[in-house]
Amino acid sequence: MSYFKGEKEYFKGIGNIEFEGKKSDNPLSFKFYDKDKVIAGKTMKEHLRFACAYWHSFNANGSDPFGGPTMSFPFNDADPKTNDIQKADAAFEFITKMDMPYYCFHDADVANPGKNVDEYQVNLHAMAKELKKRQDATGVKLLWNTTNAFSDKVFMNGAATNPEFDVVARAALQIKTCIDVNIELGGENYVFWGGREGYMSLLNTDMKREREHLGKMLIMARDYGRKVGFTGKFLIEPKPMEPSKHQYDFDAQSSIAFIKEYGLENDYACNIEANHATLAGHTFEHDLQVCVDNGLLGSVDANQGDAQNGWDTDEFPSDVYTATKAMLVILKNGGLHAGGLNFDAKRRRNSTDLEDLFIAHISGMDSFALGLEVADKIIRDGKIDQFVTNRYSSFDSGNGKKFEEGKMDLEGLATLGNKDLKLISGRQEYLEALLNRYMFS
Repeated sequence: MSYFKGEKEYFKGIGNIEFEGKKSDNPLSFKFYDKDKVIAGKTMKEHLRFACAYWHSFNANGSDPFGGPTMSFPFNDADPKTNDIQKADAAFEFITKMDMPYYCFHDADVANPGKNVDEYQVNLHAMAKELKKRQDATGVKLLWNTTNAFSDKVFMNGAATNPEFDVVARAALQIKTCIDVNIELGGENYVFWGGREGYMSLLNTDMKREREHLGKMLIMARDYGRKVGFTGKFLIEPKPMEPSKHQYDFDAQSSIAFIKEYGLENDYACNIEANHATLAGHTFEHDLQVCVDNGLLGSVDANQGDAQNGWDTDEFPSDVYTATKAMLVILKNGGLHAGGLNFDAKRRRNSTDLEDLFIAHISGMDSFALGLEVADKIIRDGKIDQFVTNRYSSFDSGNGKKFEEGKMDLEGLATLGNKDLKLISGRQEYLEALLNRYMFS
């Protein structure tokens, strides 16, 4: 059932979004996401664990560097506290109409920061109580929350990596408050989004010192969280640039190296965003696979970028090929576990109808539902997995196995290098054609 507080409905004329199948012409219906359909032993809803991003869905107003707001919301109010309450009501109305099990937020998304840090803490804790009421009333859960330590001008030179100690301490105050709120709301993860944890110029930056300070902050947050009862995963969200020229959590590989450098691999994992991976010059599935190979895939921000735009465009995911390749990695990982698919995506600036917010999420959920079904089909058929297994079969026995097991030295290996060699095709085009067959058969 949808959540309304009293008689007030913000998304009027839009009911609960239902599965109607691919033949339906109703834009406000799922064509492929059938939440109760069982695939590989779990329902689609259990596999995909969709989450709504509070910031883009209920805060983004269409403004960009070249123009002001184009979108208005029926819950907006001039009084900040009234605005926060009405926004929460609208958010839970939307989330329940979409039947999404989770949501995510930054502190600044849900509560007015006030005029000073005391007001910040009072306002955030007050809104946490309001959010808890709505969670209890609807069954919607908090997938993760995070600290906005990048928008306020005091963080213009970074938060944990700021050259001024007082700013680092301010970041710690916000992080501690947000961890406390996470525990109050039963959050399943807690995210560190780097924001401005990087540099614009090495001429004024001690990079070694800044990285060490970031490591210390992550250790302190871990220690505090465990002390006060947080049992979930802390997540780092890699991003290569923007707003900084270079950010210290550049991609999955560098973030995992950082996690291991500071001995945090038992408590931290990665929150991988598709658009961030492509900005780093990788594919979405590449960064997912790097995390899976290291046992550090925590959660996923499901969006996509524009191949012709070097900016974090945060588009809703509609590329089913990419969703399929992502779900292949996730299924072989045994699923998302305590993570989810959070739609860190916003409507385009000219998609100004409230209905567009629903259609955007429907499209994203349908895309990943299709990706899940195709990925399951590929795994069950086994042709691609068998091809990969056969391609590396020379390492499964004999000298190849001894090499993998570290039972050879360089001299011994070199004595085996005098054989006549033949070229063995990687058959990439065959596999791409096979993928098309799975997609459209």
